[in-house]
Amino acid sequence: MTSDSTAQADTGDSAIDSVSVLSEDSRRRMFAFIRRAGRAVTRDEAAASVGISRKLAAFHLDKLVAAGLLRARYETPGGIRKVGRQPKVYEPTDTQITVSIPDRRHELLADLLLDAVLSEGDDESAAEAAIRTAELRGRHLGEAAREETRPGRLGPERGLTICEPLLDEYGYEPVRETPTRLRLRNCPFHPLAAKAPELVCGMNQAFLSGYLHGLEISGIRAVLAPEPGECCVRLGPSDLAPGPSEAEG
Repeated sequence: MTSDSTAQADTGDSAIDSVSVLSEDSRRRMFAFIRRAGRAVTRDEAAASVGISRKLAAFHLDKLVAAGLLRARYETPGGIRKVGRQPKVYEPTDTQITVSIPDRRHELLADLLLDAVLSEGDDESAAEAAIRTAELRGRHLGEAAREETRPGRLGPERGLTICEPLLDEYGYEPVRETPTRLRLRNCPFHPLAAKAPELVCGMNQAFLSGYLHGLEISGIRAVLAPEPGECCVRLGPSDLAPGPSEAEG
């Protein structure tokens, strides 16, 4: 076996180990909690997030560190120095494994672009067709979710709560900043969004706007609000200020 083959095998084994570690429910939920926290998390916080003891949480956290999914260090929360040993805190690493963590949805983007090519009208550009297709797909998903759940009238708070399962399923990693605002920690279309941000972010916004429309949520909209390392879209009140791209448009 060549050195390159050996390296590939080692990488594959590492990916398998990482996936295996996440097969345990509490461990997977703690990992998701730490990813979304946006800061280093203590053992006590991790334990509380899934309702288990601190000792059991430490066991699971050590497994995640050993698998290369978390890194640990000693730090006083809030930066306040206290007497005694600093608590151990955990944060996600930049490790990428074959089953992508965070989730990527390149197949959805490819499917939307294919639909756009096949349905492009004589009076629209390719980009316009892509935006239209993304909005239509999101709207159909929202209508299907509404038909299934029959939630009745949806205001901002309850509407965002209904939205979260789909956002989780599609890899957006939603974080509730306030009762009426959702930040999306992950871009399912990264790194393709970096190659064509205007097109991909526009499709992303159209997809989420269509979903909100299909669910018939009042008082909430999807706006472009790019942040480094996060999704370019944020869900919030209808009077939420638009991002630079919308303002310029």
